[in-house]
Amino acid sequence: MRKITRITTQVKHKSRFNIFLNTADGEAYGFSVDEAILIEYRLRKGFELDDSMIATLIQKDTLHKSYTQAINFLSFRMRTRKEIVDYLVKKEVDEEHIGQIIKKLTDENLIDDEQFAIMFVRSRMNTSSKGPKLIKKELIDKGVSAILAESALENYSFEKQYEKIKKLMDKKINKNKKESFRKQVQQLQTNLMQKGFAQSAIKEAFADIQEEKNSNVEWDALVYQGEKLLRKHEAKHEGYELRRKVTEGLYRKGFSFEIINTFLDESIEE
Repeated sequence: MRKITRITTQVKHKSRFNIFLNTADGEAYGFSVDEAILIEYRLRKGFELDDSMIATLIQKDTLHKSYTQAINFLSFRMRTRKEIVDYLVKKEVDEEHIGQIIKKLTDENLIDDEQFAIMFVRSRMNTSSKGPKLIKKELIDKGVSAILAESALENYSFEKQYEKIKKLMDKKINKNKKESFRKQVQQLQTNLMQKGFAQSAIKEAFADIQEEKNSNVEWDALVYQGEKLLRKHEAKHEGYELRRKVTEGLYRKGFSFEIINTFLDESIEE
């Protein structure tokens, strides 16, 4: 049996205590524990410990330190079960301890993947331009099950997708004076698909897109692109051939034949 001869507070960590034990030569440092362990086992000067109890106290303290690390990790934001496990593995916590920590955090309602998914979807809806498919992928990457992800995404309704798409349209369409209206629309539609919006919501939002067209902006974009094409081809071509080259180039960029012909009539002498 070993007897506790002295207990001191650590200088840099006031909630941790050094335990000194008697030896043949007097005393020596034995181990350290957190305040919670000290109180739980009522450790005090004169208390006797056998080797088994010392091993238990050290193991309990190691578990407590790992649990405290997990709590600190959770203090910044909500985490999924997988995120906590990955963090503890990175910290080289014993596998057995990880299981105990996860159970304790779950029992204390500090880990809840269902609630995490709901809050995550709400946050992404309010602070990002991402659609539900992309958000679902993010959730699954964080360890949320597909079932819980789908359930949380019920909050991201068709109507909310439609509203967000409309806002993005207002922000993007007619703002690029160097691209045709049609190309701007195509680029935005592609971008929205990549962001994970439902195709049905995109189609509905763009149903009346022609009404958004700004003729002045479209003309400015055509003049910009048309003059570039003229400079590119006029050194080798003229007349009909030059007109054909510029027409093909402008049409591929999304301009209508009507506005192309208006531009060419003003710019090329037959």
